[in-house]
Amino acid sequence: MFLSADQKERDSATAYRMTMEVLGTLVGAAIQGQIVASAHTLKHCPTHNMSAGYLGNSSGTEIIKSLAYTQDFLSHAKEVYMIAAGVIGGVFLVCTVVMFLGVRERDDPYTPHTEKQISFHEGFILVMRHGPYLILTAAFLFVTVAIQLVQSNFVLFCTYAADLRDHFQNIVLTILVSAVVSIPLWQWFLQRFGKKTAAFCGITWIMPFTLMLVFIPNVVVAYVVAVSSGLSVAASLLLPWSMLPDVVDDFRLANPCSKGHEAIFYSFYVFFTKFAAGISLGVSTLCLEFAGYDTGACKQPAPVVYTLKLLIGAAPVAFIVTGLMILLLYPITEDVRLRNKVCLEELRKQGTTSKTMEDLSHV
Repeated sequence: MFLSADQKERDSATAYRMTMEVLGTLVGAAIQGQIVASAHTLKHCPTHNMSAGYLGNSSGTEIIKSLAYTQDFLSHAKEVYMIAAGVIGGVFLVCTVVMFLGVRERDDPYTPHTEKQISFHEGFILVMRHGPYLILTAAFLFVTVAIQLVQSNFVLFCTYAADLRDHFQNIVLTILVSAVVSIPLWQWFLQRFGKKTAAFCGITWIMPFTLMLVFIPNVVVAYVVAVSSGLSVAASLLLPWSMLPDVVDDFRLANPCSKGHEAIFYSFYVFFTKFAAGISLGVSTLCLEFAGYDTGACKQPAPVVYTLKLLIGAAPVAFIVTGLMILLLYPITEDVRLRNKVCLEELRKQGTTSKTMEDLSHV
């Protein structure tokens, strides 16, 4: 959706949007966390292990009572998660209605109004051939996979590998608060030092801290890692959406007769990154399954703990390094961005002049 031709306005709108997105995630996590907190207390776990020896030394009545209590706990967990899903779904619906009624799209001023529209198929081919877009999408695809691996396995890591089950909800909230607070910082940083530099600094920041949590899993380190990770989460959310408009501007200069293809850029960026995130979730689930993960168990075997450490530490670092290596090839530096801005202003003036002459000819 085209909202503004001014780069500063677009960057400010992007920062505001991402701040609201992370703030919404924070509110959603707080609401859902309070609703489902009782499903993560592990009160269904006995104080002693349900080992074979224990089963052999226990009466049948005790075993039946324990299994019945576990079933009640699982039913309660299902109920509270259904309630949380309904509440979050209602909030999502309200936000969608506000967006639909409150946002107005502007006309693209960079192209004449009389030109023939390019079909979606032709526009798609042009977009997929645009080098900066492919580089940016591939780079942040790997970064998104890394962040998704950490997010999807963090609860299990805190519960079974770091013995932080009583703190993980507060740690998640700390990450989100840190991300909300740091988005204005990254907005200032990218204006001062450039978007590509900000991307490298912000995304690399998470790597040493995730490894630190793997090797030193205690409460103090966990909260330090949470604050530091929030900085990188904010950068990974803000920077790609701030850089995509620059790619669209570069595309306009390379294809001056193309109009209205912003939706292709944004929709396929979301598709590729979400698809990769979904693949990462599936792979991590398979890894835990092969390692012997037992759903609902009070304690997991050693291979599962080792797999969780890999999914939180080594794997995300490898994906981030790969993404940053690809991002080195990204050609739109600050000099190129400023040059494109000047050229687009000239193109906009030409479009305005041609429209004025067309109106005069009709008079």
